[in-house]
Amino acid sequence: MELQRKASVIAAILLLAGLYITGCGDNADYAPKPRGYFRIELPKKQYRLYSAQYPFTFLYPAYAKMEVDSAPSRNTLKQVEYKLNMQFPQFNGTLHLTYQPITGKKEFNMLIEDAYKLAFKHTVKATNIDETRIISPDRKVYGLLYNIDGNTASSVQFYLTDSTRHYLRGALYFNEAPRLDSIQPVLNFVKKDVDVMIKTLRWKQ
Repeated sequence: MELQRKASVIAAILLLAGLYITGCGDNADYAPKPRGYFRIELPKKQYRLYSAQYPFTFLYPAYAKMEVDSAPSRNTLKQVEYKLNMQFPQFNGTLHLTYQPITGKKEFNMLIEDAYKLAFKHTVKATNIDETRIISPDRKVYGLLYNIDGNTASSVQFYLTDSTRHYLRGALYFNEAPRLDSIQPVLNFVKKDVDVMIKTLRWKQ
């Protein structure tokens, strides 16, 4: 009888041990895993000349689409402006472009101040805003490029001007919640396209 009781105790211990080991194995299957993102296929770099009825030309990537922006104007200067969008459908991003003629020194200073305010309104979430001067006397193209680091709605903004007649502002946005870790490869890729656009821009007159 004593031997039978000992055998039952041993069997119970072995059963509990088995359940414990199995439970540990199940918990391992549900251990937290790092966030993953889909691998994005980046297209080959190819560029086209954009030369429409507007007073400027530049090169833009073949995988982008140029569209006229029909959104209501926020132009506080009440003057003529042209609004274009360089769409990146595969990346769900848009480079918004706004052109305005310079009609006087006062208006020119207001445009420059407006570009500064629009770039630095992202300081709440930005970890750093780097300013790069654009100086190209042979093309009469001058301006500032703002690289905005952090989880901000816009990571790249700039303005280009000849200081007397032409002013063009650009702002890059991705149409999704800003998470730098997920869009960084695409952002680096598109930044090169923005750089090409800036370096190839020319005024028609």
